[in-house]
Amino acid sequence: MLGIQPLPVDVVHRIAAGEVIDSLGAVVRELIDNALDAGATRITVSLWPQDWRIRVADNGSGMSLEDLQQAAAPHTTSKIRSHADLRQIASLGFRGEALYSLAQLASLEICSRLATSIEGWQAVYNAQGQPVELTRIAIAPGTIVTVSQLFANWPSRRQVPAPSQQVRAVQAIIHQSALCHPGVTWQVQQSDRPWFAIAPGSTAHDILPQVLPSVRRGDLQGFTLEVPSSSVSVTHGIRVLPKPPAVPKPSLEIALEDTVPNQIEVVLGLPDRCHRHRPDWVWVAINGRRVRVGDAGMPDLEQAVFDTFRQMLPRNRHPICFVHLRIAPEQIDWNRHPAKSDVYLHQCSYWREQITQAIERSLQIGSYQPSEANQSQRVTKLLKAAEAKGFYHLNRSVSSTPELTSVDSEPALNSLRAVAQLHKTYILAEHPTGLWLVEQHIAHERVLYEQLCEHWQLIPLERPMILPHLNEAQIEQLQRLGITVEPFGEQVWAARNAPQLLASREDCPEALQELSLGGDLRSAQVATACRSAIRNGTPLNLEEMQSLLNQWQQTRHPRTCPHGRPIYLSLEESDLARFFRRHWVIGKSHGI
Repeated sequence: MLGIQPLPVDVVHRIAAGEVIDSLGAVVRELIDNALDAGATRITVSLWPQDWRIRVADNGSGMSLEDLQQAAAPHTTSKIRSHADLRQIASLGFRGEALYSLAQLASLEICSRLATSIEGWQAVYNAQGQPVELTRIAIAPGTIVTVSQLFANWPSRRQVPAPSQQVRAVQAIIHQSALCHPGVTWQVQQSDRPWFAIAPGSTAHDILPQVLPSVRRGDLQGFTLEVPSSSVSVTHGIRVLPKPPAVPKPSLEIALEDTVPNQIEVVLGLPDRCHRHRPDWVWVAINGRRVRVGDAGMPDLEQAVFDTFRQMLPRNRHPICFVHLRIAPEQIDWNRHPAKSDVYLHQCSYWREQITQAIERSLQIGSYQPSEANQSQRVTKLLKAAEAKGFYHLNRSVSSTPELTSVDSEPALNSLRAVAQLHKTYILAEHPTGLWLVEQHIAHERVLYEQLCEHWQLIPLERPMILPHLNEAQIEQLQRLGITVEPFGEQVWAARNAPQLLASREDCPEALQELSLGGDLRSAQVATACRSAIRNGTPLNLEEMQSLLNQWQQTRHPRTCPHGRPIYLSLEESDLARFFRRHWVIGKSHGI
């Protein structure tokens, strides 16, 4: 490991300057970054908000006496040496400003010991970052940094934001770091009392249920994908990689070297099972740090996630998704913001497309099998839910429309075999792993919606549809959708064309009235699909049921309808075996 040395003047001038330490959270963030760069696998954060004191202890590589003497000096670091290194940042910290800023704003004390040394050292620094006390101490290998009397000479900084908000920000920072570095054990204390802890795991999939206790592990899907280099065409495929080993890497630099250059790790909440009231849990990280790429109001990569989940969630609900990109360091410019939260990513549009493709593939039915415990709870709840009566009571039939081209051409998708129809509403299907109930109306709605999205076709009408009492806003809305409307008398208008699915229907005028009430093209496609789908209460024969199942399984987003309702309920064979107690020993079941 390179020792701590001052940066050359030309490198200092190239580093983006600005205020780094502005809150309790900023202190914790900088000290955690140093601990992770040192290869720590256990980090303890102690917080005393009322006293404005923070202590971060880790079991990392530690520092020698020579490093301690340089650690808090301005622009000293072991992470980079020249301005060329600024274009290949492979560590979380690199500016050499954090400890110096802390020495100016608070009382700074560092205790550290190298793993190869038999003794440790304690250093106390003055406001210029110079060690004024050096004492030999007994300490385990690693580093303990204590920051006391933070902002004592700057009382206004202690008021904004409020201390309670700063404490919540500390928790969010630790959660973000835990997801990015799942192999680390976290212990957090507040005012000498245990606050929370996070156990280590092999991937972020193991960490997210600890960060969001309301979300069950069975509600999440986690996967890691290898993606081609951005110089390769984005039409090339991606393949699923085995999960990385649970043994944590000794440092971020080594972790990046040992993995393939480009990987996407995603943990998402399945849209038919969990979502949130607020758009606050779509997080994107790059090479070990949560970042924003693009506009601060709605970063580009986060927007890609929201766009992918559109028309898969209920109204006013938002996804849960954590995306971690591991990219070659030269593809990222970290030197744009003092806190390193805003970065510039080369080929950002390429990564948007890769994230979208990865999420869509993961939501295919064949890519995930739910857990037994989760399904047992869903069986109890969902079978009691009443089906709302439809507004239009017309018989529909499943047409023999061409099946959609599947995103993944694996034949395993067509794995359902229709068995029977239940209450003229649900299709009972046999699956290789158990039994599925598929709600026929919303499954057909999903099929029609995706067909409309790919082939939104307006055809001329042999006889115009008469639409009475349209106001100016309704006429403009129909024209935005491409529907030609002409005056046909006093307060009467004639529609000369209509969507192909509606043109031959008797209720086409009512449907056009609905489309005129507002919404964009997607909303119009959803309304058209909903009106055109087979209604519950319509009897189907086995051939029609199987045709619907085949079409539905090949849709891009088969888990929910465009309104966000779950389409199917799966009862696994293991659930059936447990219910009928097939695992019992025959002798025991007879009391022998």
